[in-house]
Amino acid sequence: MKLRQIGVWSMVLLQSIAANAQTKKYTIAEATNGLSTTLALKSIRQPSWQPGTHRFCQVVKVGDQNVWIRTSFPEMQTDTLAKLENCSYVDRVVKTPKSLPMFQWLDKNTVWFMNQRQIVRSTIEHGKVSKAALWMELPEGYDNLHVDKSGKIAYTVENNLYLYNNDTKAIALTHDADKNIINGASQGVHRNEFGINNGIFFSPKGNSVAYYRMDQTMVADYPVINWLTTPAVNQNVKYPMAGGTSHQVTLMVYNIHSQKTIALQTGVGKDHYLTCVTWSPDEKYIYIALLNREQNHMWLNQYDAQTGEKTKTLFEEVSKKYVEPQHELTFLPNSTNKFIWWSEAEGYHQLYLYHTNGTMLRKLTPGNYVVNEIVGFNEQSKEVIITSAKESPLEKNVYAVNYNSGAMRRIDTETGTHTVSSCEDGQYLYDIYTAANVPKVCMVRSTDGAYKKVLLKAENTLKDFNRPTIKNVTLKASDGTPLYGKLILPTTFDATKKYPVIVYLYNGPHVQLIRNVFPASGNLWYEYLAQRGYVVFSMDGRGSSNRGRKFEQATFHQLGTVEMEDQLKGVDYLKSLPYVDAQRMGVHGWSFGGFMTTSLMLRHPDVFKVGVAGGPVIDWKMYEVMYTERYMGTPANNSKGYETANLLTKAKNLKGKLLLIHGTDDVTVVWQHSINFLKKTVDDNVQVDYFVYPGYEHNVRGKDRAHLMQKITDYFDLYLKPEGAQ
Repeated sequence: MKLRQIGVWSMVLLQSIAANAQTKKYTIAEATNGLSTTLALKSIRQPSWQPGTHRFCQVVKVGDQNVWIRTSFPEMQTDTLAKLENCSYVDRVVKTPKSLPMFQWLDKNTVWFMNQRQIVRSTIEHGKVSKAALWMELPEGYDNLHVDKSGKIAYTVENNLYLYNNDTKAIALTHDADKNIINGASQGVHRNEFGINNGIFFSPKGNSVAYYRMDQTMVADYPVINWLTTPAVNQNVKYPMAGGTSHQVTLMVYNIHSQKTIALQTGVGKDHYLTCVTWSPDEKYIYIALLNREQNHMWLNQYDAQTGEKTKTLFEEVSKKYVEPQHELTFLPNSTNKFIWWSEAEGYHQLYLYHTNGTMLRKLTPGNYVVNEIVGFNEQSKEVIITSAKESPLEKNVYAVNYNSGAMRRIDTETGTHTVSSCEDGQYLYDIYTAANVPKVCMVRSTDGAYKKVLLKAENTLKDFNRPTIKNVTLKASDGTPLYGKLILPTTFDATKKYPVIVYLYNGPHVQLIRNVFPASGNLWYEYLAQRGYVVFSMDGRGSSNRGRKFEQATFHQLGTVEMEDQLKGVDYLKSLPYVDAQRMGVHGWSFGGFMTTSLMLRHPDVFKVGVAGGPVIDWKMYEVMYTERYMGTPANNSKGYETANLLTKAKNLKGKLLLIHGTDDVTVVWQHSINFLKKTVDDNVQVDYFVYPGYEHNVRGKDRAHLMQKITDYFDLYLKPEGAQ
C-alpha cells in the first residue's frame, strides 16, 4: 500500500514538474544578456581549419582542463595538438599562460598566441604544439595589432605606426607629432563606412605594407566631457558633420627592403573616399575604389606600388543616388589578372568576374537576391563558395559557383541561416546552422554534397521557459513591396481580451531585424514583454538591409519618411487585430530606431501613446558626414529633406509620453542631439522624460544593460498598462 502511494505521489510530482517546466519567467538579466551568459547555447570553441589540410581544430574540455584538438575529415581521426603545458616559453624565466590561449595559424606548422602583451610563436611537431618561444613583447598602449603570415607584425601606439620584422627591433614607420594625423588605424577612417575594418595592408608576400594616413587637423573639435572625474574633464574629438569640412586620407606604402615610403597619387580632391584597398597577388599594384564626396561616382583605379602613380582606371560606376563599394577585390586562385568584384549596379549585391584590363568576363551570380559573403575557393572544381539570400531574404544558404561557366549549385540542404568557414582548398566547410526552432547545429560538410558530420547539436536552453506564440507576418508597402515582420503574442493570450502593444524598430541602412534564426522571437526581451502581457511587433521596412538597391534606396534624400509609411502599415495591421488595444500602443528603438521612434511620436502624434528613444538622431545636420551625405546629400543641396527630417521643429507636436535615453560619451550620435531637443521642449512648453547613462557611448552594454532594459520596461508598464495591473 505504501509503495503504491509512493508511486502515485511520484507520478503527481512528475506531472507537476512537467506542468511547471514551461512556466518559468525570464528575469530582466536573462531577457537582456541571457543568450550570452546563463542561457548561452553550447558552441564549438575556437573553431579553425589547419592550413593546407582537411583537419578541423577546436578546444574541448578533458577532465578539468581545456585541450586543443584536431580532427581529420572524412577519416574522423582525432589527436591532441596542445595542452596548457605545451604553451610554456622562456622570458628570463619560464612563463605559462594562466589558461589555454587562443591559437592563430601562421602556416600549416606554425601558430602564435598572446599572453598579456607578449606574442608567443610555436611550431607543430609530431602532432603537438612544441618549441614555444617569445616572439616579441608589445609596448603598453598598443592598438591595431596585425600579425602577418609572412612573419611581420605591425601595430600602432597612439597615432603612429610601428613594424616588427621577424627578429629585429620594432621600428617606427611614422613620426607624426600631431595627434590628429593618424596612421595605420581603421578607427575613424571615413568613420568606418564602406566596409572599412582595417587600416594596415601587408602585401601578399610581406615585402611591403600599405596603411591609411588620416589627416583630421582641418576638422572642427567636438567636446566630449568625462563627468566621472572631479572636476569634469573635456576631451576633444574630431567629428565631421554633414556639409562640413571632412578629413583627408592618403594611402601610404612602405617597402620593407628599400625602407622607403611613398604615397599613392590618388588625385587632388581632398575629400574623396578611398576604400576596397587590395594588393595584386604579384605585389606590383594596389587597387583602390575611389569615391567622390557626393558618393555617386566610383572609379576602380590601379596604382603602381613602387612609384605610387596611377596606372589606369579599370572601370567606373555612376548612380543618380549613391554608389557604395564595400568589398576588396578577390583574385582567383593562382591568378594575377582575374578577380571578383561586388556590385549593386544591377539592383542587388552580386558578383562579377573581371580581368585586370577592365573587361568584365561574366556575371557570376545572376538573379534578384543579395550575395552575403565569399567564403573561399575550390580550385579543383573551379568554384567560388559563397553565402547568399537566394532562397529568401530571411535566410542565408551556401552555394558553389563555377567561375568558368557560371553554373551555380546549392551546398546545404537545411532551411534557415548558415554561417560557414572553408578549409584552404574549399573541399570542406564548417557550418553553423540555426533556424526559428533550431537552436544551433555545428557540422562539417563537403562542398560536393557527399559528406556531412554533425559535431554538435545544442540543447535548447529556453525549453523550461513560458515562451510566447510567434507569427510571421508579410505586409505590403504602398508600392506593393513585401514587408516582413513578426508578431509575438502574450504568453497568457486570450483572443477575447485586448492587449497593449510595443513596436520595436530600427528600419535604417545596413540592419535587418527579421531573419530565420533562433530564437524565433529574435530577442528574449520581446519574450519577457510577452510574459508581462504585451503584444510585440517588429518589421523591416524599406531602407533596411538585404533586400536589394531599390528597397534600400527608397529612403534617399528623405530619411524618416518612407520608413514611417511602412511602419504605419504595420500599425494598420495591428489595429485590424481584435485583440490589440489601439489606444495603448508603444514604440521603441535605438540609434536610427531612436530617430524613428521620435519621428513617429512627433510627426504622427496620435498613433502611439508611449515612446522610448535611445541615442536618437534629432537633426541630421549634426550627424557624421559620410553616412549622412550618402543618404541625405548635404544641407545645401537637400534643404527640404533635412528640414522635413528635423525633429527640433516638431517638438511642439508631442502628445504622448516620450522618454529619451542617451550616453554622455556618445561619439556616434553626439549627446547634443538630445540636449538640443530638451531645450526645444522647454521653449515650446512641452513635457518630455529623459535619462542619461554617464560614461557610456552609443549604447549600454554589459551588466548595466539590464538596468537600461528595466527602465524601458518600467516606462511602458507605467503608461501602457491599466492602473493596478502587474
